[in-house]
Amino acid sequence: MEHREDYPHRLDIPTRWHDNDLYGHVNNVQYYAFFDTVINRWLVAEGGLDIHRGPVIGLCAESHCDYRGPLAFPETVEAGLRVARLMRSSVRYEIGLFRPGVEDPAAIGWFVHVFVDRETRRAAEIPGSVRDALERLSVEERAAGN
Repeated sequence: MEHREDYPHRLDIPTRWHDNDLYGHVNNVQYYAFFDTVINRWLVAEGGLDIHRGPVIGLCAESHCDYRGPLAFPETVEAGLRVARLMRSSVRYEIGLFRPGVEDPAAIGWFVHVFVDRETRRAAEIPGSVRDALERLSVEERAAGN
């Protein structure tokens, strides 16, 4: 079972009224928005990624969500983030979404970014400052004792 402590970075994300669907819980599509938020906040704040004008951008190549329990407005979601695999031009993140005071995750998932040249859309090396930030979240690095 996944736990909060398994994720070296965690971010509180408030739910919004319109996140709920007619069934009274956060609609499944919003879980992916939470994934995007925790990932991109880290890339911008910690890695210095310039999402508006930088020469390299990250595009989603794959994503998956395993729904385990409901989230609902007005809860605050705690999104946990770690890096499972870091390559030359791609990264696989793992994310856990947690409800306040609940140890079992409401959802777990993964998300793959491929970094590309903004203009040509061809694979590009992950920028150094972004790579440094991602290495701090790397499960591989932690397992190696770095």
